[in-house]
Amino acid sequence: MRASHILAPFAFFIAGLLAAFPARAAAGARNPVIHADVPDMAMIRAGDVYYMASTTMHMAPGVPIMKSKDLINWEIVNYAYATLDDVDELNLTDGKSTYGRGSWAPSIRHRNGVYYVSTFSNTTGKTYVYTTRDIERGPWKAVSFKPALHDHSLFFDDGGRVYMLHGGGRLSLVELLPDASGIKPGGIDRVVIENAGAPAGPDLGLPAEGSQLFKVNGRYYLFNITWPKGGMRTVVIHRADKITGPYEGRVAFQDRGIAQGGLIDTPGGDWYAYLFRDCGAVGRIPYLVPVTWQDGWPVLGVDGKAPDALEKLPANQGLIPGLVASDEFTRCPGEPALPPVWQWNHNPDNSLWSLATRPGFLRLTTGRVDADFLLARNTLTQRNFGPASAGATAIDTAGMKDGDFAGLALLQKRYGLVGVKAGDGAKHVVMISAQSETPVELARIPLGQETIHLRAECDFRDRADTAHFFFSLDGRTWRHIGEPLKMTYTMPHFMGYRFGLFHYATKNPSGHADFDYFRVDSQISEDIRQPATDSN
Repeated sequence: MRASHILAPFAFFIAGLLAAFPARAAAGARNPVIHADVPDMAMIRAGDVYYMASTTMHMAPGVPIMKSKDLINWEIVNYAYATLDDVDELNLTDGKSTYGRGSWAPSIRHRNGVYYVSTFSNTTGKTYVYTTRDIERGPWKAVSFKPALHDHSLFFDDGGRVYMLHGGGRLSLVELLPDASGIKPGGIDRVVIENAGAPAGPDLGLPAEGSQLFKVNGRYYLFNITWPKGGMRTVVIHRADKITGPYEGRVAFQDRGIAQGGLIDTPGGDWYAYLFRDCGAVGRIPYLVPVTWQDGWPVLGVDGKAPDALEKLPANQGLIPGLVASDEFTRCPGEPALPPVWQWNHNPDNSLWSLATRPGFLRLTTGRVDADFLLARNTLTQRNFGPASAGATAIDTAGMKDGDFAGLALLQKRYGLVGVKAGDGAKHVVMISAQSETPVELARIPLGQETIHLRAECDFRDRADTAHFFFSLDGRTWRHIGEPLKMTYTMPHFMGYRFGLFHYATKNPSGHADFDYFRVDSQISEDIRQPATDSN
């Protein structure tokens, strides 16, 4: 084990593990099921195993496939694609980006031994369908076609007919080819509901969208989300005896804005709705809501509410290592280069990162000049999570060139950065805040050595949405740097905050930064530790 590992903040790491697991394990299942950004979920059950897909927009790889045996504890096992498409917006080239777009609202299905995952992209104007017989390992076959069918629900009906129900407010049904590879010429293509949000009232701030279509006991059930003005995010359900309608609808659930999702059953015959809730800077977080059936309608909730406790389901074991994980960047033969908890901010340039060039380190090499963090390629990310989370890394800066900037990010439009800037023959530890949406350097401290440890702590408790940044010269004594970042969930990015490891050049490409580790835990300091001075 390297000395840098010994110097890492073990106290925080071990405390986080102790706090996250034993106490939680004894308490039984609780809502939210996942206290992290997992929006637009779609879910299936294959025997006694559940699979869930979700939106990750501009991240690559994309459309994560999550697995669970109990509906509560999930792990990322695969992605539907490595890269969505090869365009400037997805590649962060020619000054273009696709924050808040990329791919949205996937649908997931299983038929005759084949798994189908579909999504759509306003970036490319296409609908994408991915198929595999091995959802956990692939390979995937990809097809795409125009147009982009907004918030669609892929549906395989009896008799082998295939459809997508799509749209916002005015919902349409379009028939696909039998293998779902494109729109069927001469097939059904019609509006089936003129105003799907109408059951929630005439004055809507958000037309009904997020369609998910199910068939239970021979009847069709369509889930949508809408948002009455002055109200909250609301679940509307329509039902019909034929897929083409007519559909009758009703308001099905209104509780704290927990909405958008669909139905899932257990092998034992219990039913749940999987929904999500906007939860500030941490993102959109999943809830499970018990479902009973009355007069042919699914009835959501306990006395109309999402319960805090889910008595029939086992305890939450925490997010680590299923959806987030520490990484020492040491790989054994046969292990994947990057575990599935990692995603790149937009499509990576795979020629400019390596775990093999210097074993035990992630090397990020610059290949071009960038003026802005949000337009720099090869930022490697993981989710933040609540109620509180911290990420730490150590960087060997010896290979950085004049004008390089490398460090640890909290990624969103109003981002925060702590890292090392090289320039004029010197290096400085800096903290950058884009809280005002214009990046401002709030601290600059001379660095007299090549290795630096960095840490970011996020407090999402009671919607505090506040982050603090730290650095250490030895991995033991930490100093606060800069000012707290008020984290804000912005619509242009449309994603919860993420930890990010970054390195980009502002003057001369081909420099490199070596990241020794990334460690994540669920404990943050209750006090602000020793403030930084203007020297080492």
